[in-house]
Parts: sequence; C-alpha cells; structure tokens
Amino acid sequence: MAKKRYVQLGVGHRSMMYSEAMVEQFRDNCDLVALCDTNEGRLRLRADWARARGVEVKTYPADQFERMIAEVKPDVVIVTTMDATHDQYICRAMELGCDVITEKPMTTDAQKCQRILDTQKKTGRKVTVTFNYRYAMPRTQVKDLLMSGVIGNVVSVDFHWLLDTRHGADYFRRWHRNKRNSGGLMVHKATHHFDLMNWWLSSVPETVYAFGARNFYRPETAERYGFTNRGKRCHGCPESDKCPFYLDLAEYPALKNMYLENEKYDGYFRDQCVFSPDIDIEDTMDVTVRYRSGATLSYSLHAFMPWEGYTIAFNGTKGRLEHFCQETIYISGDGSVPGELVFEGTKIKVFPHFQSGYEVPLQLSSGGHGGADPILLNDLFSANPPQDKFKRAADQRAGAWSILTGIAANQSMAQGQPIRIDSLVRGLEAPDYPPMPSAREPIDPLPLKRSTAARVGK
Repeated sequence: MAKKRYVQLGVGHRSMMYSEAMVEQFRDNCDLVALCDTNEGRLRLRADWARARGVEVKTYPADQFERMIAEVKPDVVIVTTMDATHDQYICRAMELGCDVITEKPMTTDAQKCQRILDTQKKTGRKVTVTFNYRYAMPRTQVKDLLMSGVIGNVVSVDFHWLLDTRHGADYFRRWHRNKRNSGGLMVHKATHHFDLMNWWLSSVPETVYAFGARNFYRPETAERYGFTNRGKRCHGCPESDKCPFYLDLAEYPALKNMYLENEKYDGYFRDQCVFSPDIDIEDTMDVTVRYRSGATLSYSLHAFMPWEGYTIAFNGTKGRLEHFCQETIYISGDGSVPGELVFEGTKIKVFPHFQSGYEVPLQLSSGGHGGADPILLNDLFSANPPQDKFKRAADQRAGAWSILTGIAANQSMAQGQPIRIDSLVRGLEAPDYPPMPSAREPIDPLPLKRSTAARVGK
C-alpha cells in the first residue's frame, strides 16, 4: 500500500503533534513532504527537526501555498494555522484536489463556514476535523452509558467548564485574545464542548441564547493588584517580579525556540499582557441551547478559576448521570502533557430511578488531553484504523455544528436575543451520530413496583 503524501500549513506549538505522528509513529504510512508558514524561522526549525529524524521536507512561505501543492502533489493538507485563516486553506486545498485534516475550530464565522460546506459539496473531497476530546476514555464511557439507555432519554444537561489562571490566562496572551483571529472562546475553546454535547446527545442545536463579559482579564484588575507600571508584554515587564501571570518564554525551551527566538520574522509576541485594553474576547460566558432532540443545555465557561476541568449532569427519563473531571495545570508549549486527567478528580456516577446510585469504574489511558491524542492520531494516520461504534471521527458537518453554537452565542451576546442556527447557514445536514434511546422506549415497571412495595412494608 502506497504511503499518503501530506503537507502541513502552520507550524506553531499545536501543530507539533501532527508532525511527530507522521515523522515518527506512522512514518510507514505517511510522507510529510512539505511545510508552509508565515514565519521563516519556525519553518526552518521544524524542517531541521524532521531532517534530524531522517525526513527531508520542503518549506514554503504562506503566499506560495498553491505553488507548494503544484510541486509536491500531496494527498492530504493538514491545516494548523490561525483559526480565522482555516477556511481559505481548507477550501483551496479541496479545489486543488486534496483531502483536508483541520484543527478545531473548523473556522470562525458563519460566512466562512458556508464557504467550506459549499466547497466540500462541490468537490466531494474529505474533510476531517480533529475533535480529540471525543477520544478520551472517560468521555467515551459517558457516550457508551447514554447509548445504553441507562438514564433513558436525555431531556436537559448542566455543563460548566473551568479554565484556571494558568491555562485560561494563556488565551489572553496569544493571538486568541482578539475575535477577528479566533472567534473568541465561544468558538476557539467551546467548539470542543459544543461538539461533545452534539456527539453525546446524537443531536444538533436549534436555538442559542447567551450572555458574556470580560470580568477579570482587564486593566482594572491589574490596577487592583497594584501593577501600575506594566508593559505590553511579559518579556522585560517592570512588574514581572510580582505578577502571578508573568510568563518567562526563555524558561521553557519549546517556547523560547519557537517564539522568542523567531519573533523577529513576524513581530508576533507570544507573551502579551493579560490585562491589555486591546483584548476583545470574553472570560465569562453563559449559554442556553435547545437541541433538535428536545433536550436543553445550560452551559458556562469561566477562564480565571482556581482549578481546571468541568462538571456535567445529564437528566433523563430514567435517571441522572453525573461526570466530574479535573485536569492538570499547564501552559500550551511548556513541555508538560496538555490536559492530563487527575485520576482522583475524575468520576462518573449513575443515579437510576428507584435504585441506589453507583460510581462507574474509570477507563484511563496516557497521553495528551486525557489520553485522547494518541487514539485520535491512530484514527488519522493508521493504515487500518479500527471500527468505532462511537463514531468519534468527525467531518465538516460536525465541524460546522460545533462552531455554529459558538457563532450563534457571539451574535446573541451582541444582539441580546436568541439566535436560530438555521438563520446562519443553509444546506447543513446532521452528522452520522450513533443512535440513542427513543423517547418512546418502554420503561421497566419492576423497579417502581419493588420500591412501592418497600415503602408500604409488603
């Protein structure tokens, strides 16, 4: 079987996971033949890294993307660029005859989303969106339990995600701090969470209503801390010796090599002040969603909490499922494994009607994002990926539905009214999700009978 030929656009920190997979674990199946980026220094750094592992890759500046495709003739284009640029590369790659693998979010607004959907339909090319959160074993266990019908038909969900003052703050240092680049946390970060909801429920959103504000990462907070002489970035900041948000890029080899030593090529500072007045994304968000299945979601995201993770509760016609997850603290690119689960802080509990609740033994695996990254990479690059009853692989439909919740939330926050998803794009079909229990499924009366008998002393 011939190897597939890959090119990769964007060589920032997150892109390294894909480069490593192609050059190391899956090199028998994959040929990484070219790299493309706006930053000459980072391009050279990644090419040198590949060469040290016996792989020669060509490098191209971003404005020579089409020339790269014509010269190296890839089968697949991997898009790991800034979120707001995803659509132009995804669409052009398909038009030039390539399949696409793209990091989440697939794109950042409804117009770009429509362009991707239309181009995929016109070209028939394959688009894969890398929702690694689906692949973490505890989240897959939740899906398995919901599919089993143990709590019946899900009617409502309470879902609250916490980003801590280390990882959460990092979004306010980087290019993500401006909606024109990332769509804000409702799109860039919450695309994971909204995709999980769609996949867990095997349904899609219909109506979204949201509130949001920037309550913490703002100049007034710095003033309350007494940081009155702060700079525009951490590097060289006069307040660095007392600011708990200070990030020393030189302290972390990957951040130093990738960003600090290469900022001279494009002027991008990886360590901008988290209290800058230039930030325009929210750090506090509350969202209500109604789904096609009839279920409703109450969701919140806060980016300045003392611990990282989430709590979620599914209320069903036969009981309730609760899932609590705590993740390790990290900064993207600091050398630690991102998003590892804290075993003692992760639990799944089921509370069936008329029976005692019980805790579900966890299935845990090692690797980034709760062990999800290695499983996702195997799905992407293995010659023979295993059959998956949970259908965790995601295409452009899943990519669209996940971001549309966040895009609608942004519009709702701006307009102060509910937003219907069908007003944002046209011609979008539901993904091929696994089947869920029917709302008309018969309910076993025996537990009710036993419970009633116990109460009257029979």
